[in-house]
Amino acid sequence: MEKTQDLTQGKVLPQILRFYFPMFFTNMLQQVYNIADTAIVGKGLGDDPLAAVGNMASLSFLIVGFSVGLANGFCVPIAHNFGAKDYGELRRSTASAIKLSLFLAIILTFASILYLDDILILLQTSPDIIKDSLTYGYIIFGGLITTISYNLCAGILRSLGDSTTPFIAIVISTLTNIALNCFFIFGCKTGVEGVAIATIIAQILSTFICLHKLSRIHILKLNRADFATDYVLYGKLLKNGVPMALMNSITAVGCMVVQYFVNGLGVAYTTAYSVCSRYVNMFIQPSCTAGYVMSSFTGQNHGANRFDRIQKGLRVCVGIAMVNYILLGTVLYFFPDFLAGLMVNGSQPIQLISEFLPPCGIMMLFINLLFVYRSGVQGLGKPLIPMLSGIMEMVMRISVIFFGLDYFGFVTTAYADIAAWFGALAMNLIAYYVFVHRLSGK
Repeated sequence: MEKTQDLTQGKVLPQILRFYFPMFFTNMLQQVYNIADTAIVGKGLGDDPLAAVGNMASLSFLIVGFSVGLANGFCVPIAHNFGAKDYGELRRSTASAIKLSLFLAIILTFASILYLDDILILLQTSPDIIKDSLTYGYIIFGGLITTISYNLCAGILRSLGDSTTPFIAIVISTLTNIALNCFFIFGCKTGVEGVAIATIIAQILSTFICLHKLSRIHILKLNRADFATDYVLYGKLLKNGVPMALMNSITAVGCMVVQYFVNGLGVAYTTAYSVCSRYVNMFIQPSCTAGYVMSSFTGQNHGANRFDRIQKGLRVCVGIAMVNYILLGTVLYFFPDFLAGLMVNGSQPIQLISEFLPPCGIMMLFINLLFVYRSGVQGLGKPLIPMLSGIMEMVMRISVIFFGLDYFGFVTTAYADIAAWFGALAMNLIAYYVFVHRLSGK
């Protein structure tokens, strides 16, 4: 059975919406899991274990974000091949992406485990939580190959226009993950190691579901010849994958610097920052999804030289981002106390969370539009500007937190995010229109 979706033909609005909603529910389920995970850890184990898990967020973004960026970058040429109906090159690109991903997964796994202790000390991790942070980190990074495998498989499916299978995989894995978290924490009375093990098991399950679907797509029936060494093709894949990976990692470095300053304020601040990050990540998911749609839609239509459709797709995705801003930005602004109380018990973390969320709600439009325009640039096969925008994000975050923390306190972490979003958006918005103008010859 073969189920792909040609995004180069048909009416743009209904086509994008059909592609968008399964992917939206996929991303929201992942965030719902993250929120549920936070609540289970916070209510079941306490604020210190929650701080230990949250303390790993920026470091996980550095390592996992690098691998996800690679996988997403590898899938851009695959989308181009599919849009151009060049199925032979599509198979060779897929086979080479698999080889490169496995090789890089091994390197990243060993490097992250080897240097985890040193990095946590460098981040000023409190002695009260460093043991739990190490336990959680060793398990998560030890299973990094499952994270990379899922993201590559899901990315390939999205490149072929299938957003339904990743949704099914996430539904099953999310329910499994939450059930296992409850089993390990409340049933087996484990600590943070139970949360990490549950995450790895769920990721393995979602990977197998996507692999099963890929094996049934006729145009992706790989043979030994497809896996032949092709350094030109490796270079093409890495040209897209490495800048996107570096973009994520450079952005993560800025987040790690913020985490460094937050950790220096005390465990309550670390807990609050962890919860704030989870909420912001959840509330931007509709626009993040619009970005994924924009990348796949742009990639296929770039391969088919349909730049008129790319512009129509942009307008639809920007509309989605605007609706997200109006609805969810309002929630962040008006209900911070309620949101804080769902996650933590202490009065100090609740107060800090209530300071952070309202300004992010007001300025969330910047990051919503950033997802759309940055993904459009990536889908055009121009990954350098998104990478440079990652540097811009890092510089803005570090500058604001360094100069503003003593004057404005914890809320400076929100201002740092807002400044980073604005700087990166400006770069990608200008680049998108320049590249579309040049490629379309208009």
